[in-house]
Amino acid sequence: MVGTLQTALIALVALLLGLAGGLLLAQIRTKLTSKKAKNILEEARQEAERIYKEKMLAAQQEIQELREQEEKRLKRREADLAQMEERILQKEARLGKKSNYLEMIEDSLRKDESELERLLEMGQKLLAEERALLERLSGLSQEEAKEYLLKLVEAESERYFARKIAEVERRSRQEAERRARRILATAVQRYAVEYAEEATVTTVPLPSDDFKGRIIGREGRNIRTFEALTGVEVLVDDTPDVVVLSSFHPVRREIARLALERLIEDGRIHPAHIEEKVRKAKERVEELIREYGEKAAFEAGVELPDELILLLGKLHFRTSYGQNQLRHSLEVSFLARLLAEEIGIDPRPAKRAGLLHDIGKAVDHDVEGPHALIGADLARRYGEPWPIVNAIAAHHGNVEPATVTAVLVQAADALSAARPGARQETYERYIQRLEELERLAQAYPQVKEAYAIQAGRELRVIVRPEKATDDMAAKLAYDIARKIEEQIQYPGEIKVTVIRQTQYVETAR
Repeated sequence: MVGTLQTALIALVALLLGLAGGLLLAQIRTKLTSKKAKNILEEARQEAERIYKEKMLAAQQEIQELREQEEKRLKRREADLAQMEERILQKEARLGKKSNYLEMIEDSLRKDESELERLLEMGQKLLAEERALLERLSGLSQEEAKEYLLKLVEAESERYFARKIAEVERRSRQEAERRARRILATAVQRYAVEYAEEATVTTVPLPSDDFKGRIIGREGRNIRTFEALTGVEVLVDDTPDVVVLSSFHPVRREIARLALERLIEDGRIHPAHIEEKVRKAKERVEELIREYGEKAAFEAGVELPDELILLLGKLHFRTSYGQNQLRHSLEVSFLARLLAEEIGIDPRPAKRAGLLHDIGKAVDHDVEGPHALIGADLARRYGEPWPIVNAIAAHHGNVEPATVTAVLVQAADALSAARPGARQETYERYIQRLEELERLAQAYPQVKEAYAIQAGRELRVIVRPEKATDDMAAKLAYDIARKIEEQIQYPGEIKVTVIRQTQYVETAR
């Protein structure tokens, strides 16, 4: 019995100990779970603070960017409003001047009205005197005398008002002429530039005088090849470390300059290498034409299609009476814009038409007709609006100007051409004579190229070897010389040189 009781007590104690251990383990697990939860909550709080700070920083940056964009927009708006205010002030000033002028006319009319009233009073007195006199002398009735006197007064009034109207018209014409002179003078003063005369020679520096012999080549073969390919005369004289390229044609002279500079830089000068450098120089000049056109359009502030950009760039290599055509076009654009601003109209059509007014000269060698009409046709073909086309066509009077813009372009063109030093008649006649020489030779189907060199004293003609034999080339030189004698007036003698050359190229692989 005692053993059983002990066993029961042991079991009870064991049970109590088990319960106590279970409770203790439960309390420990609960504490550990609570601590872990606190850690998780702390990490979540820290992560939330980090995300909150990042979002706040991003929002602040976005707000700053929006604020800066809004400030820029407000500044642009303020600038636009300032320009608008300036234009309004200018219009108010012009209206003020017109108002003053109208007030002067109104004062004059009031004076005329007072004078008329005085004359009417005088006429009434005369009428009363004449009425009494006529009634006494002529025996006319009062109605008959009144009719007679009214005719006299009407005739006198008509003569008086005719004189006053003529006087007002004269003053108006004088005022218009004075304002026109002031506008033109202001525009010219605002665009005052120096003019650089176009030359017909280009100087190319040499590293040393030894290069002169290399340029000439054995028995002159290098210099002959270079002149035949470029159409430019190479002058090698005693001037140290330079050679001179002479040609009236600016494009040929530029091609020759680029080719010769590359040959000198490379150091290898022989016919095959000369031909390669001349070809590359021609490609470079084509690039320059685009660059000149883009630069001119940017300088004038005008956007143009690619076709007109290329035609505009070609004007850099054209002259008129010694005046560079591209610079002349820019001058006309600027002057037309200034004139438009002076009279208070939109200057954009004026500067665009001024820049394009001589665009026909870029192709007038290939197309028959006045360059103004050729240019108008080109502008129409490439989508220019009718007012621009009319201004181009009318700038030399080939058609009637139909807009104010056309009249402004006419005036700007005359100003650019007429200012002192802009043009030289002698230079233009010289260029025309050389061009006539070349056209005369190029009219023959056997001729590939023709170059007038030595100031027009020599005409160098390159024939197509497949179309002309040596005997035909000799006959061609004779025919061209006789044709020059018949059709062209010139001082001295002109030497005609016909060159026939055949080259065969093959590649070994």
